[in-house]
Amino acid sequence: MALDHVTLPVRDYSVSKAFYERALRPLGLVLLLDAPDLRRAWFGFKGKPSLLWLRESPAAGSLELSLGAEHPETVDDFHAAALTAGARTEWEPGTRSEFSSDYYAARVLDPDGNSIEAVHRGAVAAGAIRRSEAA
Repeated sequence: MALDHVTLPVRDYSVSKAFYERALRPLGLVLLLDAPDLRRAWFGFKGKPSLLWLRESPAAGSLELSLGAEHPETVDDFHAAALTAGARTEWEPGTRSEFSSDYYAARVLDPDGNSIEAVHRGAVAAGAIRRSEAA
């Protein structure tokens, strides 16, 4: 079974849409559909169905979401973009040996407190391991 989409609850559609447009760019996710009157936005990969839906909701701040990254450097780029967009760091980019030696991730809190992680699984580049150990 494949996951089709996830709905991310946010407090303020406009603030969150702007945040996610910047933070998700390094992962290749872009704004595909926008419905300001419904206070909803849909993100995904160009030419494919949307997979991350934003919706104003009183449940904002309650989601933990992990998104795959093709390369360790993409994790680093996501983390930097998210911080620039206003996120707070929950985990600096690095190898998470408590999960696996092949788990390289960064986790941030979005403006609502939702936990958003980018993870690369696989042989982690030596440079990425050095970066995580230096942190």
